[in-house]
Amino acid sequence: MLRRTLGRIPHVCVVGAGVAGLRCADILLQHGVKVTILEGRDRVGGRLCQSKVGGHLVDLGPNWIHGTESNPILDLAKETNTMTMNWDGRQSVFDHLGNQVPVKEAADDAALVWTIIGQAMQHSNEHSATISADKSLFNFFEEKVQQMFPSLFPGVETEETAKRKREAVLRMAEMWGAFVGSPIQIQSLKFFWLEECIDGENLFVAETYHKVLAKIAEPALRGADIKFGRKVSQVVSSEQQGEHPSVTVKIDGGENLAFDEVVMTVPLGWLKKQQGAFEPEMPSRLKQAIDAIGYGHLDKVYITFPTAFWNAPPSTTTTPIPTQSTPNVAATAAPTHQSSPLSIDPLHYPGFTHWTSPHYAPDTNPSRWNQECVNLAALPSATAHPTLLFYTFGPTSLHIASLLSKYPSPTHPSATDALATFFTPYISRLPNYSNNSPSCKPSAILATAWANDELAGYGSYSNFQTGLEKGDEDVEVMRKGMPDRGVWLAGEHTAPFVALGTVTGAWWSGEGVARRIVGAYGLGKNIEGEGNGMAKLDG
Repeated sequence: MLRRTLGRIPHVCVVGAGVAGLRCADILLQHGVKVTILEGRDRVGGRLCQSKVGGHLVDLGPNWIHGTESNPILDLAKETNTMTMNWDGRQSVFDHLGNQVPVKEAADDAALVWTIIGQAMQHSNEHSATISADKSLFNFFEEKVQQMFPSLFPGVETEETAKRKREAVLRMAEMWGAFVGSPIQIQSLKFFWLEECIDGENLFVAETYHKVLAKIAEPALRGADIKFGRKVSQVVSSEQQGEHPSVTVKIDGGENLAFDEVVMTVPLGWLKKQQGAFEPEMPSRLKQAIDAIGYGHLDKVYITFPTAFWNAPPSTTTTPIPTQSTPNVAATAAPTHQSSPLSIDPLHYPGFTHWTSPHYAPDTNPSRWNQECVNLAALPSATAHPTLLFYTFGPTSLHIASLLSKYPSPTHPSATDALATFFTPYISRLPNYSNNSPSCKPSAILATAWANDELAGYGSYSNFQTGLEKGDEDVEVMRKGMPDRGVWLAGEHTAPFVALGTVTGAWWSGEGVARRIVGAYGLGKNIEGEGNGMAKLDG
């Protein structure tokens, strides 16, 4: 194990200017450390970034703040006066034939889904050691709905009726894929407990993360040497014995830079594809961990219209939203943990729409992938705009990415036409839609296509898939990194267990590595005993 000279000021390289890298740089700079940031893009933020669709600012990465108890990202939102909101919980659901499901029936089905999610989380927490690595969350759902129907409801009298109810709940359960970027059929039940998040509510960032990002980036932009457009190709650790690590970072184009320490905040997907970039070779246990943890494909497609033609009052205004007492999860496409029962607000169409197992788009969606969107016209008036935000995941995201790869850019007219063709079967089910109305024709479309992005690791968000044997240990191995070689890892995949896959997790992971480096040089308190959630890094 290399020893650092106490009191010596090291030169630290942070690879990646996403949230983890920016927070890491901030803590290092506070302790007088010399910091250089190498960023492959021409901007800061990583996937936490914004763009415009139809003149409206939108988030290309995270839209949510996950959990409101002792969450530093919520603190930053408050400090920057960033508008957040809690959706009212209403959902509109279309069945496999494209018919709108009655409001109460849809609410009942959604409540059952979250009841089973809660049971699965409890089961995973209590029996993780004995659950087969091959068992999925969907397998758990299949078992539970078989037990529930027809015994749960006296009105379910025939096997055929019970079968239809089971199928409806299973179809709605597939929305879980939009929470983690991969289908529910490959979500590990054994490590489902790792999906639980910070307690409290999940808040939608109504006016985007742009002010929060500016606040996070400010210290690094002011105090670090940021080199944009630098793609790292190799990280070489010196094998010489001595007190000081020596790490050379090789950059595409031939530039070589030497540092005392290197913090790799690159996405997990990048690590999976670039394990050979490290010299000497990574320890076998670290390679196993990187290979074992899943990497998702969660993307967004924003479709803006001249007007929000769908945003009419719902047909009923009296159906209550069932309360939920499930564990908090990194919700991306449906609200959980509402603070109190809410009645339907008659002023706008529901915030969430689900099209379950659509059988009516055989040409564009023969596999019948679920679709779901958020009604951005229902945002607070200062931020509302006539846009539908579609969340895509897993095979749908890969399909969209494949479509877009055929064109010069994702905004090429032929690319947006292809996207409009794909999503029209679902949009056409919304209220007031008319194929002949100009109001129903998209005026702008923007797709994230992280699945095509090299620097994003061709995907987004770590997750826990079937076959995983040692998920918690794997995260801890990645979190440890290779400090004896002067190489550290940070990012949402190395976060505290309660914040994996979140902006908060990325923040904490960058902070944690910085404090370990500072402690190693005796420049400040080590990670032990630190507040602000750092104790959570122990799991």
